[in-house]
Amino acid sequence: MLSRNTNATALRRLMTEYKQLTANGSPDDMFTAGPISESDFFTWEALISGPKDTPFEGGVFAAKLTFPSDYPLSPFKMRFDPPLFHPNVYADGNVCISILHAPGDDPTMYESASERWSPVQSVEKVLLSVISMLAEPNLESGANIDCCKLYRDNREEYNRIVKSSIREQLEL
Repeated sequence: MLSRNTNATALRRLMTEYKQLTANGSPDDMFTAGPISESDFFTWEALISGPKDTPFEGGVFAAKLTFPSDYPLSPFKMRFDPPLFHPNVYADGNVCISILHAPGDDPTMYESASERWSPVQSVEKVLLSVISMLAEPNLESGANIDCCKLYRDNREEYNRIVKSSIREQLEL
């Protein structure tokens, strides 16, 4: 019984967030997000515009958001498809950002509990944080170590690779 109530709570929250996103849009039209189908409110697609004055500018990036049945108590998962070349994105496209890490204290003591997921977060807040992450990677907590190293040691080559991958995606 508990799981059905939890699932119903999650569904209500997701419907509310979707309604707000639809009514308000995103700041500067930086993203859109919503369920992939009306029959599955727990799987969303987001389209994110590359932030201005970054190598991602001009790109539009698709991400899949997968919500757990106990949302918003637990964070959702976010995966870019196709994966982005970015220090905080794993090779499989999964996003590594503090705001999507399980709530509470970090066992590695790298992040404070206030940086991690809490039920007051929302899809909109996470997507805005991811856009900020695209512009300013966190090299202290890299998901793609080679990309972190390239970003730190040869920014020009990093920018070239990102811009090239955006052109390739646009040609598909």
